[in-house]
Amino acid sequence: MHLPALRFGKPYESIERTSLVHFLTGEPVAEVSQVGGALVGRDMQKASRARAALLALDPEDVVERLQTAGNLYAHGTLDLWGTKQSPDDFVKQQSATTGLPESLCRANMHKNLFVLSNMDRMLDALSRGLPPEVFWRGFGREHRDVVVSYQAQSPVLGLVLPSNSPGVHTLWLPVIALGVGLVMKPGGQEPWTPYRMAAAFIEAGIPAEAIGLYPGATDVGASILAACRRSMIFGSAKTVEQYRGNPGVQVHGPGFSKILIGDDVVDRWEDHLDMMVESVAVNGGRGCINCSAIWASRHTEAIAAALAERLGPVDVLPPDDPQAKLAAFTIPGAAKAIWQQIEGGLTAPGVTHPTAAYGPRLVEGERCGWLRPVVVHCASHEPAIAKAEYMFPFVAVVKCPQNAMLERIGPTLVGTAITEDDAFRGELVGCTEIDRLNLGAVPTTKLDWLQPHEGNIIDFLYRSRALQLAAGAT
Repeated sequence: MHLPALRFGKPYESIERTSLVHFLTGEPVAEVSQVGGALVGRDMQKASRARAALLALDPEDVVERLQTAGNLYAHGTLDLWGTKQSPDDFVKQQSATTGLPESLCRANMHKNLFVLSNMDRMLDALSRGLPPEVFWRGFGREHRDVVVSYQAQSPVLGLVLPSNSPGVHTLWLPVIALGVGLVMKPGGQEPWTPYRMAAAFIEAGIPAEAIGLYPGATDVGASILAACRRSMIFGSAKTVEQYRGNPGVQVHGPGFSKILIGDDVVDRWEDHLDMMVESVAVNGGRGCINCSAIWASRHTEAIAAALAERLGPVDVLPPDDPQAKLAAFTIPGAAKAIWQQIEGGLTAPGVTHPTAAYGPRLVEGERCGWLRPVVVHCASHEPAIAKAEYMFPFVAVVKCPQNAMLERIGPTLVGTAITEDDAFRGELVGCTEIDRLNLGAVPTTKLDWLQPHEGNIIDFLYRSRALQLAAGAT
């Protein structure tokens, strides 16, 4: 099949194309048109039309169409600009080019379906109950009968999307419902979700003029970031640092999500082993919300041994096996390079490797590689590997006094704190290193979709400002 670029609703077939192949066999799966940054720059001169097309609709009607789109995305056979694609086709194609097991591809489809199906509840939560027309008119009255005004900061949101996990797409799904268009650079190996989602949106009645898809090289991403007044990018810690302080770019990098076990409950750590395993391993360990470190003041060797016993035996299975839990690294040599980096970290003083007893961690194939789950134990927070994060089930169990944890954990996207100590809970609530805090035995991977994941998308896309109406004005 061929995936064209989508220039605000108009399919565009480029002479230059890239081939997507099956990660195991090398067989062709699709060709994707490639565009350049200059074309993106030209099209962005018409970006205002994307928002105008949405504002011509009733906001509640847009939400209903998005809910319909969710059903089409998960259950329908869609026309992807010349090729029919069923849900099973989508799952097999996505698995073939990303290395994700088919079961994980289906699970991520259900995440996206849930968000779209509950879009009305999500918007109500994110906007704190504001009437939807506030984002259409720019002002309105809230429940206290006070005039409020929200000014759109960009007619479109630019997206430079990744290939590592289809679950990240839940972050941008509310954008259309807020009256803002989408300009997307799909991930090189995972164009499937944005393309299928765009097809579902359009079939459900969302204006095609509100959606752009621009597959291409790195200059395309750079052009989107330069041309869009609001953009979202996914990348490494280096990417995060590059755009730090840029108010127009929201960066989603490594999560360094953690579980912190308080002194008052650490003697009962076995009660929470299932939760720890789920936090580390669900979705192949590929998400920024997967737990990469577990901190406790004692019993850390026993915790690491128990995790190794549960995770160490997990092995590579074919992608269509329902029990498959590990994703392949589809870039040749990537898995080996990561393993060599981990091996270097294992030589640091105070570091042990409990999963070594369960066989080799690196599994190399002809065209790809896998890494089986790794559990390491660190006698203190000092080894570099205690602060590492990788795109597979990897966790460091770190021994650290409770009174020093919050000074040493560093940036933490999701922090699950298992404690009933009110004083420690107060310190956790005040800890600015933790973005999303779970008090109690909640897996780091369990999200409440009625709360923002990383910041409120409304605060990013809109500016709250003062607006006064003269007496009698409406």
